[in-house]
Amino acid sequence: MDELTERRSALVDRLTSRGTLTDPAWRAAMLKVPRHAFLPETVWGEDTAAADGRLTTVVRSHPDWIRWAYDDVSVITQVDDGTPAFPDGRGDRATSSVSQPSLVAEMLQALDVEDGTSVLEIGTATGYNCALLCERSGSENVTSVELDPVLAKQAAANLRLIGYKPHLVVGDGALGVPERAPFDRILATVAARDIPKAWIAQTRPGGVVVTPWATGFATTALLRLVVGEDGTAYGRVLGDAPFMWLRGQRVVPGELRDHVDETAEGVEEFRAGLDSMPVCDADPAGGLALTVGALVPGLSLTRFHATDGSGEASVYFYDRRGSWVLIEYTPGADAYEAYRFGPRDLCAEIEHAVRAWWGAGRPRRDRMGLTVTTEGQRVWIDDPDHELLPPRSGQGWS
Repeated sequence: MDELTERRSALVDRLTSRGTLTDPAWRAAMLKVPRHAFLPETVWGEDTAAADGRLTTVVRSHPDWIRWAYDDVSVITQVDDGTPAFPDGRGDRATSSVSQPSLVAEMLQALDVEDGTSVLEIGTATGYNCALLCERSGSENVTSVELDPVLAKQAAANLRLIGYKPHLVVGDGALGVPERAPFDRILATVAARDIPKAWIAQTRPGGVVVTPWATGFATTALLRLVVGEDGTAYGRVLGDAPFMWLRGQRVVPGELRDHVDETAEGVEEFRAGLDSMPVCDADPAGGLALTVGALVPGLSLTRFHATDGSGEASVYFYDRRGSWVLIEYTPGADAYEAYRFGPRDLCAEIEHAVRAWWGAGRPRRDRMGLTVTTEGQRVWIDDPDHELLPPRSGQGWS
């Protein structure tokens, strides 16, 4: 047994002993499919020497390349959509990766695939997940779509080399693959804020959609949806699922000062009743962050602490589309100096979300779920009938 095969076996054993990998069929698939065969000759990692947060290349001969192949870590395989952002060839942000094996196992097991199950994968990337699906369900039953033609070509070559022959499509994964529908299962390896209606429409009644669900405010959650006879899908949050976004749903780029101008004409001063600290410090795995993210779409947060030890802070909430609120937090105060701007009253929207969470008994994220219909999506607690409703116009404490 060569070194890489030994490392693969050891990884699968670790996932099994931790209770992450419990399905014998998926265990067999992960033992058979060589993850290293789906890593390009050059991958990317943080430039630890420069310590400036930028990403630098790691070639196959480097010890990290070998180690990462079978460590329980994601491996960055593309930066900046294929064109590194900086003149020295280093990258700014990861735009494709081979996913963390423990997360791969959790998602595949949530998919509940059997021999012969037809599956659509959204986001082929280098093809590793696709290979596992082919091993479990049969290549003829697997369809995978990738937006980036360079990644798609690489994945096709990787899969052919290992002997898998799924149906591969170059296109927008948000649209699904209607000519191959309906599918028994859809697995997304990219995060969606708004679950594409095409995914629901292209899944058979009783079928399952497993996808990372991102609000942009809370950490990305893993969602398992079951599609009903009427085309409505319901499902619960299962846990964390850090993934890159569908390209069409990415967060608008830029830093705070690109989106907040405190000197703009029309900035309104007011007194805010919102204590911003619980929102700032919300447990990423708790229900408050997810509630605020779901009910206040597009929300971003930046906080600056006072340096004098007073506990005061300037807290900015903004939507990157022209609306923002600045709350000057003072410990122990009943109301706070605040400023707002733009068409949305973000303070009122956040207040409503906090109240909705309190009113539901401060649930944790594992009690939350999502309903997706042709008209949109709704968040609920414990049961689809117990929805968390978005604010009405003018609703809030301020």
